[in-house]
Amino acid sequence: MPPETDIPEKLYFRIGEVSAIAGVPSYVLRFWETEFPSIKPRRTDSGQRLYRRADVDRILLIKRLLHDKRFTIQGARQYLRRADRGFSREDLMAEMEAVHQELQAIRRLLK
Repeated sequence: MPPETDIPEKLYFRIGEVSAIAGVPSYVLRFWETEFPSIKPRRTDSGQRLYRRADVDRILLIKRLLHDKRFTIQGARQYLRRADRGFSREDLMAEMEAVHQELQAIRRLLK
C-alpha cells in the first residue's frame, strides 16, 4: 500500500490545492464529482469549489482505486457504495484479493 499523503490541517481546500495533493488535474476532479456522488464540495458565493477534508480523503481513495488498483469507474463506485454500507475494510480487501486471484488464474489460462 502506498504511503499516506500528507493533507494540511485545514477545514477547506480549493480545487487547485486538492489537485496538487491528489496529483490529478482539476478537470479530473470536476469529472469525478459527476461520477461519484459522495464528492460534494461546497461553493462560495462566486461559485468556487471548497472541498472538506472528507472530500480530499475520498478523492485520494478514488485515485488509489482507479490508478493503483486499476478499477473501472463503475467498479470504484460499487466499492465505495459497499464501503459506505458498512462492509469492513478487511472484508472488502479479502474480496478484492479473491477477484485478483481469479483474474490471475484467467490470465494464466489465456497464455
